[in-house]
Amino acid sequence: MDYSKLPSKEIERLARSIHPGAWAVEPERPLATLLGSCVAVCLFDPQARVGGLNHFMLPNMQRSHHDEVDSLLSGDFAMEALLNALLQRGAKKIRLQAKAFGGGTIIETSGGALSIGMRNANFTKEWLQREGIPLLSSDFLGPWSRKVLFVPNTGDAYCRRMVTNMATAEVIAREERAYAETLVKKPKPPEHKVELF
Repeated sequence: MDYSKLPSKEIERLARSIHPGAWAVEPERPLATLLGSCVAVCLFDPQARVGGLNHFMLPNMQRSHHDEVDSLLSGDFAMEALLNALLQRGAKKIRLQAKAFGGGTIIETSGGALSIGMRNANFTKEWLQREGIPLLSSDFLGPWSRKVLFVPNTGDAYCRRMVTNMATAEVIAREERAYAETLVKKPKPPEHKVELF
């Protein structure tokens, strides 16, 4: 299907939704995600006509041997997973191009530390530079949440900034919180049933 002739609303309707901590590689079907302080990176190979998108919450994560945390929450693992999936689909690293979005400050935090959004944006630029992947376009930071649409086979990306009202902030926070909760739940130990005979 030629998505270039469709309005963005129609592309959004047809898109596969990518949630926090997830990524996807598609040969054709559009991908969509909703961002707050998270970042989404669109990687694509214009010659192989394959691309993918990830959505990460933190630049990196220190893991201890006690952690059950899904590492795809973090940018360093999410970027490697997306890169490797594209290479398995026939992309060549030398041809990869990137577009990246997010890192908004939708909830003000106190203190002098860099915001999570700014840390995510800085990590993304540094990772792409280190890997030699050109960042063709980006939309980082600011007081907005963003809706991102990506058409993998053409590399077309659409980013709609949204004024973050309480309803939008709550949707984003609920989605991020739900994902984070799935990561901290420890699996129940197996029940050992004793049968009397």
